[in-house]
Amino acid sequence: MSASIKRSTVYLDSTLHKLLRLKALETSRSMSDLINEAIRASIAEDAEDLAAFDKRADEPLISYDEMVKRLKKDGRI
Repeated sequence: MSASIKRSTVYLDSTLHKLLRLKALETSRSMSDLINEAIRASIAEDAEDLAAFDKRADEPLISYDEMVKRLKKDGRI
């Protein structure tokens, strides 16, 4: 094992474990590799969300009622 890899115990729902094991077999990848990929994707998505919030931080706030009015006007609801 590489020094940059840490061992951890993770408890999975039995159905998720079975699905993960099957996906690992079908893709010829390890369960650890699939879990690491899923965690990286989740963290990257969080970073994108935070960047979007930062980008819009200076936008004026509007009330819920105003937002509903805009959505109705645009035909979205």
